[in-house]
Amino acid sequence: MLRMASFGVGGWEGSVKIVVVGYDDLPELLPLVRAYCDFYEVAPADEALLALSRALIADPAREGVQVLARDGAGAAVGFATLYWTWQTLDATRVGIMNDLYVAAEARGGGVAGALIAACLEHCREHGATQLVWQTANDNRRARALYDRLGATREDRWLDYWLPVEPA
Repeated sequence: MLRMASFGVGGWEGSVKIVVVGYDDLPELLPLVRAYCDFYEVAPADEALLALSRALIADPAREGVQVLARDGAGAAVGFATLYWTWQTLDATRVGIMNDLYVAAEARGGGVAGALIAACLEHCREHGATQLVWQTANDNRRARALYDRLGATREDRWLDYWLPVEPA
């Protein structure tokens, strides 16, 4: 799948191609994923991040997909990760956009919107009825984008988690 959008917003002009990540893209994807992890102040091992990407590449229909944004010169400038699951309360399949990241030099030019649009298209193709995601409360720039896109903010739920200790 190849999506292309042209834009010239926020001083960064160019075109972006959105492609599904393949094995050959991993060397360019990894620095973007690392920058994303740095933003959230976490440090999983590179090999673990690559294993995640390889699992998605190997079984996209079951696991999900990663999409990569390339600028007009072909450089990787952003990515999104989309996982598949079910929503019991609606009895429908949904896509979870677990990650969305755009390199600093490409921000404000429509790359994030193009990545979200690609995720929406993958959801349609997969039979999902919603694209859902979370962002940090203090990520005001991302929240402003989501508001501009018309996304619905859900305030009913609180997130919880527990670690799973090895047996």
